[in-house]
Amino acid sequence: MGGEKVWLSRCGGYASEELLRQMEEAFTALGVWEEIRPGMKVVLKPNLVMSSKPEAAIATHPALVAAVGKCVQKAGGEVLIAESPGGPYTPAAMKAIFRGCGYTDMAKDCGFALYTECKSREVTLPRAQRCRQLSVAEPFLTRDYLIDLCKLKTHGMVGFSGAVKNLFGAVPGLQKPELHCRFPEKQPFSEMLVDLCDFLQPDLCIMDGILAMEGNGPTGGQPRKMGVLGASKSPYALDVCGASLIGMKPESVLMLKEANRRGLGPLSPEECQLVKEPVAPLAQPDFVKAKASSTDFIDRLPSFLRPAAKKIATPTPKIRKKECVGCGRCAESCPQHTIQIREGKAVIDYKNCIRCFCCHEMCPKHVIDIRRWSVLHF
Repeated sequence: MGGEKVWLSRCGGYASEELLRQMEEAFTALGVWEEIRPGMKVVLKPNLVMSSKPEAAIATHPALVAAVGKCVQKAGGEVLIAESPGGPYTPAAMKAIFRGCGYTDMAKDCGFALYTECKSREVTLPRAQRCRQLSVAEPFLTRDYLIDLCKLKTHGMVGFSGAVKNLFGAVPGLQKPELHCRFPEKQPFSEMLVDLCDFLQPDLCIMDGILAMEGNGPTGGQPRKMGVLGASKSPYALDVCGASLIGMKPESVLMLKEANRRGLGPLSPEECQLVKEPVAPLAQPDFVKAKASSTDFIDRLPSFLRPAAKKIATPTPKIRKKECVGCGRCAESCPQHTIQIREGKAVIDYKNCIRCFCCHEMCPKHVIDIRRWSVLHF
């Protein structure tokens, strides 16, 4: 553990020539050119949680994916872009996501394949400590080389979204709510994410931090110019540096703390081998975090107070009724089926809500907020 190489670089925008130069440099710094051989099937896994324009900072920018794919082609590899966002995992849904995120035209121009067959199978995770069985989309099981292309974002449930969280997209769409239901609390959910990441073992991880997302990520926040690209063979090391870039202590990110406990990755940038830029000059400590905060302080209360305190202090999704269009995406994504559409508006049954924030994440109009009580902040 420790000593994993992390390449960090300043990058002012998404100009194709500059991105290609930077990615070629990253491939050289991390020894990737020697690993990708002619004829290899190389799967690129971007973050395409929902259909969105690149300037919204929700999805991995298609220009960065194009640059990475061109490097793969230069090494002789065959590029396949695969993802499974929230909602139904069907050919029609995937084609719509690729088109809406600007990937259809990009892939055509670059000669990349887009995976739309939507096949998956159940697998056993032999080293898992929380979740031993789940389904994984076929390309992630049959690839020769996997490149995890994440977006630097906050996250309402787990706080931080980077390389580890991005691999949750390998799970077919509608099984994601099932896993949220099986693991509704942050700690077991984070353990499941580490189980999955340890099983998939990406060969290379690249972080799009040029335009990041602050606030109520991963879909309802605001774009923020960070001007940073990152890359590493270790998803955990890359995320430790990514979290530090946005002013988060890596030990506060439960999946990174869990990975460190298992001996899979570091817990501070100082344990990493930074091969270009250090973290501190690139960091923006005033980066706005997601509103859903930890309620760990409840564990320090007398036992008879904990149930009531938890009910009050736990962040809750709140629908802005006047702006809700009644599309039903929130109800479709809810693992507990606690949301109904009544008179053209979404209504949440809070008695059965597990606060997974899938509704907040999947709302295409971004009208579901995360409400946090402030009376217990002490």
